[in-house]
Amino acid sequence: MRRLLIVAGSDSGGGAGIQADIKTATAHGVYAMTAITAITVQDTNGVHGVHLIPDATIADQMRVVLADIGTDAVKTGMLHSAGTIAAVAAEIARGAGEAPLVVDPVMVAKGGARLIDDTAIAAMKKLLLPQATLLTPNAPEAAALLGGAELTTQRDLIVAGRGLRGLGAKAVLMKGGHLAGDMVFDALISEEGEEVFASPRLRTAHTHGTGCTLASAIASNLALGRPLKDAVKAARSYVQQAIAAAPGLGHGHGPLNHMVKA
Repeated sequence: MRRLLIVAGSDSGGGAGIQADIKTATAHGVYAMTAITAITVQDTNGVHGVHLIPDATIADQMRVVLADIGTDAVKTGMLHSAGTIAAVAAEIARGAGEAPLVVDPVMVAKGGARLIDDTAIAAMKKLLLPQATLLTPNAPEAAALLGGAELTTQRDLIVAGRGLRGLGAKAVLMKGGHLAGDMVFDALISEEGEEVFASPRLRTAHTHGTGCTLASAIASNLALGRPLKDAVKAARSYVQQAIAAAPGLGHGHGPLNHMVKA
């Protein structure tokens, strides 16, 4: 069985974070291990509280599972401070070997709550992006990482992706869900070239955890040995099906159906 180490925060509502990551890996037949970075008090209406895990405890979680079980891929999500990012980056470099790393630069929750402090952005660019096999920012996250203007067009996505690759990430998947229009465009920028993927926008409120789910689906496919482009295509298809089959839970931004066939 292939293995995936997930380093991310816990969502008590089960729609995003570690809970979504574990469900996604399981749906792909991949064994999930975790290092929890924060415990959020969260439901479909938003984030009501955040309780941070000490950096040393995060590093210890990673160290023991990497030493004992090993991993075929790593996925990072909510990393709230520069110290946390430094600890996580060091453990990945020390213990993950050549396993591909998918970095989802989680900064803001679906309901608008900020999940990262200002010092973390510089640390992410310096310490984590150079190790990343794939970076998966949405448009606001890419703008924050680059310190630039709002991204509003497909062309903006591609240019931003090139800029983020210039910061050290081997490949960047620019997610275009925040852009207006009836189609959603995602742009993959890698050493193999640039490709834009398009899919119809699903008009629904039940999209909580899409970013976490997509990144974990890609990481799961990479753990299974699939090439990057194939992993991205398969993950996008999985997320689209999971949104379409959303169970309609909660009174706000509801979760996806992670139990659809991967």
